[in-house]
Amino acid sequence: MEEKITIVIPCKNEMDNIYECIGFIAKQVGFNGIKVIIADTSNSADSLEWLYKAKLHFRNQLDIKIIEGGFPAKARLEGSKLVTTPYILFLDADIMLQNKFVLLECLAYNTDLVTVPFQTEKGFNWIFRLFDIQQRISNWIGTPFAIGGFQLWKTEAYWKTGGYDETHLFAEDYWVSQKAEVMKIHNTKGVWTSARRFKNKGFFYMAWLSIKCYFNRNNSEFFKQSHNYWN
Repeated sequence: MEEKITIVIPCKNEMDNIYECIGFIAKQVGFNGIKVIIADTSNSADSLEWLYKAKLHFRNQLDIKIIEGGFPAKARLEGSKLVTTPYILFLDADIMLQNKFVLLECLAYNTDLVTVPFQTEKGFNWIFRLFDIQQRISNWIGTPFAIGGFQLWKTEAYWKTGGYDETHLFAEDYWVSQKAEVMKIHNTKGVWTSARRFKNKGFFYMAWLSIKCYFNRNNSEFFKQSHNYWN
């Protein structure tokens, strides 16, 4: 199965998140030797230490390659250029694949794009459940949206969209995923992520920008602005 999929992870100063993320990938059933491309732009010595510790500790289970990254769109684009497998999984560094069968389950759909719902920290799960509803409605009306934290693409279908645009500084995941011809949402409770986005920016900020993304879905210039997301 390692010749079927490559994982691409954008990374910047993720500390022990990247180590844990890689550790859960290593536990996936049926994927020993899978290629993992980490597009890194860390400038923290501690983060770099965790990154290289992961590469060392899991060298017998995973084929880890570290390349130069950038903002998420550029990092994912540069990683995707190196993919030669039929499938590519874009995964964020704070995503933990606690369900050790989730890759097998998602690949079984054999479709253009597969994503999953996320579990998170206590007190924030309700936000993700609201997003689940929005995501299913959006998919139903023909404008799919898969968070970049977990996007499993057929590589051919991904490139058919044009791939990630490195000039996009915000919601680059929405721009790409809305172009998928078919998207499936795999129902699992085994994928965990941090609530840092909502802790940092707040629910109403994120909700308002989500609405603006929808109405600007065909306006590439909108996604070239950061909208204070990285502040």
